[in-house]
Amino acid sequence: MDSHEHLQECGRNELINNSFVDPWYELDSEDLDSLYAVFDDKHHKNTSDKQVELLEDQRQNISDHWTQIDDSSNMVLQVTPEASNGIQPQVPRLGGFHDEKTNSISLASLGLLNNCGRLFKKSSEENLSNVCRNEARVSNIPKLSTEEILRIAGERYIQYSTHKVDGLSMFIHPYASSLTGLSIEQTKDMELVHLLLAAAEEVDQQQFHLASQSIARCLWKASATGNPIQRLCFYFGEALQERIDHKIGRSPSFERKLRFLSTLAVGTTPEALTCHTEIPFSQVMQFAGIQAIVENVKGATKIHLVDFNIRSGIQCTGLMQALAEQRDRPIELLKITAIGHQEKEEIEETGKRLQSFANSLNLPFSFAMVFMSDMKDLTAESVNVKEDEIVAVYCYTVLRTMICRQDNLDNTMRVIRGLRPAVVVVCEIEANHNSPSFLNRFVEAIFFYSVLFDCFEDCMDRDNLVRKRIEVFHIGEGIRNMVAAEGAERFTRNVKLDVWRAYFARFGMVEMEVSESSRYQAKLILEQFSHGSSCIVQNGGKALLVGWKGTPIKSVSIWKF
Repeated sequence: MDSHEHLQECGRNELINNSFVDPWYELDSEDLDSLYAVFDDKHHKNTSDKQVELLEDQRQNISDHWTQIDDSSNMVLQVTPEASNGIQPQVPRLGGFHDEKTNSISLASLGLLNNCGRLFKKSSEENLSNVCRNEARVSNIPKLSTEEILRIAGERYIQYSTHKVDGLSMFIHPYASSLTGLSIEQTKDMELVHLLLAAAEEVDQQQFHLASQSIARCLWKASATGNPIQRLCFYFGEALQERIDHKIGRSPSFERKLRFLSTLAVGTTPEALTCHTEIPFSQVMQFAGIQAIVENVKGATKIHLVDFNIRSGIQCTGLMQALAEQRDRPIELLKITAIGHQEKEEIEETGKRLQSFANSLNLPFSFAMVFMSDMKDLTAESVNVKEDEIVAVYCYTVLRTMICRQDNLDNTMRVIRGLRPAVVVVCEIEANHNSPSFLNRFVEAIFFYSVLFDCFEDCMDRDNLVRKRIEVFHIGEGIRNMVAAEGAERFTRNVKLDVWRAYFARFGMVEMEVSESSRYQAKLILEQFSHGSSCIVQNGGKALLVGWKGTPIKSVSIWKF
């Protein structure tokens, strides 16, 4: 609530400073609802022909650039000679994130909607009729997913944005829901998305006073505790306002600073355990990855697992159980080395729990920790690997945290290669959040997080306190950093599997097929969740893609040198 009030006050001050007060600014939600009835066709016809013509010209320019989507989100591959082991891999670099600029083509990035299942024609009349047909189909669907609402709202924003009356779109017309076959709640959700997209466009064009108006209107209807669309718009709206604050030199509010300082890595906290037990993604990926390790160290009696993001260590328990059940060739020693960049105390506690669990299984076990405040200082010699040990490396959503620091990522890959592992399991976010174009990144991000909020809505109770902490301190902070920050300060970056494949190839890594056993393990896990049918497990080349209602969210890939 404090953040909401701060945002409204900032927006109001900016309007007053510009000697203009928005007549809609003082209205609350009930006032706005009472005004819907005045927006009739007669009023709409009074709109200046010149204004309509100007708006249509602007949108035509957008349409002309529709297919000019920025591909610079991928890593820019460059050659860097390597001397170790006589191998000279070409190490890719991330392109230009220190000199990012806003996109000069307004709304061009919204062409990314095409990648989400829609394809527009050149003719505006054909476009309009296509959308109407889509709406007719939607009217037969009792409930739309968050992503589906977002798609339709994005299409309407582009198609109908010329039909505005006094700055408000025709989405909020009182007849909108009955004319389109959508419920009143869905119509209001689409208006929220409309306001959010308008704000993003205005921020990109540095029209900050207009953006603040759109954000304030959005946050009037949005809520951190509402339905998935309301929560999505709340966090993205706050992040857009923080971007404005940063651009105009205004310090973030104390509440936002406190939220940033309170952000913790999802490790041994209750959030991690809740995600593991309530959300299917983690267990599906972990069991598939651990199964791949078991298959690739088969026959070895001394196994050394190097975990680059051990957190609570719950993923290690599956490996320990599988090895303890081997009867043909008993394990002489399982050694786990945690490469730490968290608090030492947390890693030490994880080691104690794993030792206790190993004792209960009568499994010979040892635990070691290599703590590095800066990953560029890590060396292969830091990990005590014996001659008779078979090494497996497990990287769970950790490589993405180094994308903004290329030297750390490069050094980590050299260290992994130096360990000469039998298998490397990589679990990563399957999304593209690394584009230097703000609008491209924004559109990709709202689709990705819409799926997450939809998943949380289905799998966890809305009043769950742990869920609220996850959304505020982890999801909300990720959105804030992705939208509000630029350059080296933007550490929340994800790239898709194809980009990782190109990067790993430079180090001589070869991808292996995820086995049928691993896929089977993943599907068995889904059956344990009440909403497991909404979670998808599908092939992504040789890898495994895990997602929600048809949209990939994470990937599991298996590698060797």
